[in-house]
Amino acid sequence: MAEEAKVKGNAAFSSGRFEEAIKFFSEAIILVPTNHVLYSNRSAAHASLHKYDEALADAEKTVELKPDWSKGYSRLGAAHVGLGSFDEAISAYKKGLELDPNNEALKSSLADSQSAASRSRAPSSSPPFGNMFQGPELWSKLTADPATRSYLQQPDFVKMIQDLQRNPNNISTYLTDQRMMQALGVLLNIKMRTPTSKEMEVHETETEPEAKKQQEPEASKWPEPEPEPQPMELPEEEKEAMEKKAQAQKEKEAGNAAYKKKDFQAAIQHYTKAVEFDDENISFLTNRAAVYLEMGKYEECIKDCDKAVERGRELRSDFKMIARALTRKGTALAKMAKCSKDYEPAIETFEKALTEHRNPDTLKKLNDAERAKKELEQQEYFDPQLADEEREKGNECFKQQKYPEAVKHYTEALRRNPKDPRVYSNRAACYTKLGAMPEGLKDAEKCIELDPTFSKGYTRKGAIQFFMKEHDKALETYQEGLKHDPKNQELQDGVRRCIEQINKTNRGDMSPEELKERQAKAMQDPEIQNILSDPIMRQVLIDFQENPSSAQEHLKNPQVMHKIQKLVSAGIVQIR
Repeated sequence: MAEEAKVKGNAAFSSGRFEEAIKFFSEAIILVPTNHVLYSNRSAAHASLHKYDEALADAEKTVELKPDWSKGYSRLGAAHVGLGSFDEAISAYKKGLELDPNNEALKSSLADSQSAASRSRAPSSSPPFGNMFQGPELWSKLTADPATRSYLQQPDFVKMIQDLQRNPNNISTYLTDQRMMQALGVLLNIKMRTPTSKEMEVHETETEPEAKKQQEPEASKWPEPEPEPQPMELPEEEKEAMEKKAQAQKEKEAGNAAYKKKDFQAAIQHYTKAVEFDDENISFLTNRAAVYLEMGKYEECIKDCDKAVERGRELRSDFKMIARALTRKGTALAKMAKCSKDYEPAIETFEKALTEHRNPDTLKKLNDAERAKKELEQQEYFDPQLADEEREKGNECFKQQKYPEAVKHYTEALRRNPKDPRVYSNRAACYTKLGAMPEGLKDAEKCIELDPTFSKGYTRKGAIQFFMKEHDKALETYQEGLKHDPKNQELQDGVRRCIEQINKTNRGDMSPEELKERQAKAMQDPEIQNILSDPIMRQVLIDFQENPSSAQEHLKNPQVMHKIQKLVSAGIVQIR
């Protein structure tokens, strides 16, 4: 039952229903409070909801129960990161790497935490707006705006920007310049009042010699037209940088074209040149990683993805680009897992990508990796001989009426061999003895599904339905079983008991309490609800009471007759 709750929790987590996942994991923990995996899974669900205190508590419990399990320290580190405790996170990731030195997910998480820790220790007295002049999009934004585009032709303005790129602390010395205020507005996406030409020229008029002003003729009341600004080239280093970016873009386009033609070697060469021209665009690295992935060079793919993530964090790139690099890395790890049989690094990488950006494609890849991991675990655990041994142990416990112990052995037998219908039949019998009818019914149905000719499956299912007072359904089950084994005495006895009970109901021989209980149970049956909500059937029932001749006509319809029999068997309708 704990395993079933865990599976439901995993499914809910994969679908993004984290609250529901926490509920299932909690149910499983109540049943098996010493299972470290359950605490680990619940910690991940709490972290996904940004409930880092709860995530930390579960991660600490995971490590306490299983101190030699590296994933526990991964959960512990993630919770500390969420709480902003980067030093503790670094310590947790380092402990995990001591246990599993080759764990790529732990290495990546450690690097991220160390980077975050260094940023958090940086002086908090950084100048306002200063960091805006550090990004790669600075010149493109200033060029795109009509107002600031003209400023780039003015040498003193370009020198101001270059000075701020070198030393952001100098921002305060330039805030009195209207051009700088306009540039800040563009970089902040704020609409600023465009300064007039007079305001823009103030720094020049103030420096004019007084004698020059006096020499201006007083009769000249109309201002002279302002001279057209002379085009001016950007500084050589800026011009060279822009040319390199343009060349990098051309190399990327050439690489894309080569990739589409399956000319992977040429694509790699073009993307490599693009990186050399411009190392501030991580898409060149992720594109090259895609080529390596296509070629089956997974190690090279992972290296490029790691470089892209590291460089992207330095440049504060779009989180979607970071997620893309992590997803590509996870895909490479999943490919490698087919040989290494270790899907955990891929799963952790996909989970990390989803924290950056919840992409449906990444979620599908995560689900596929988790499913492959589960199937692999089942294959490795599969052992028919041990399954038979566990089944025999369950049979002995059943004979001794130790039903909970028997269920435990039968469950282990099914883990070893989930295709044995006999074990489902035996566990269904245990559940019946324990009064767990829904679980028993489920096992009986699974038994029939695996082997439709196995008569025990029908006797188990019919007995449970009879016990649940669903006599009409039990009758159908017994009759279905007799089609495969006509001489089976158990099935024949089941049919007889069902008919006797149905006849008793039809004759009205049941006590008022029994009838009331039976009717209440029947009203919960969806099939009965559908019959009673059918307008045609409601008219048929009215005709049975008020118009017997019309009722006789209704009985000629096989479908109506079948539904009437259902209501009679359920005790809803009595024929006297």
